[in-house]
Amino acid sequence: MKPPQVSALDHLVLTVRDIHAAAAFYTQILGMRHEAFTGADGSTRTALYFGAQKINLHSAAAPFSPHAATPLPGSADLCFLTETPLDAWQAHLSTHGIQIEAGPVPRSGATVPIISLYIRDPDENLIEIALPA
Repeated sequence: MKPPQVSALDHLVLTVRDIHAAAAFYTQILGMRHEAFTGADGSTRTALYFGAQKINLHSAAAPFSPHAATPLPGSADLCFLTETPLDAWQAHLSTHGIQIEAGPVPRSGATVPIISLYIRDPDENLIEIALPA
């Protein structure tokens, strides 16, 4: 019998210092959609949506339980795929004063080769913006 296996990522949690600053970055810089939702405990929580994906934002000061063993801002390394040419991204990032740490550089994506730019979000998480090569 084949062992059980997962089929997709439903959402991930990003621990941040300032939910409003993080939401502004991900909406204004990366084009995600910000939405409030009611958590299982009845609290109002914050999510970012893009494509069929979701990122929940948790405050480092009060992480939603259960949570990672050590929920820390700045510990994530995320790669986002884009269909927008990277020169357009470079111009957009420059307009917003976002420094590019590396790129464009070739990388190995999950399914195809990619060309990537690397930036940091307000919590210093490493953000990779990648275009299929």
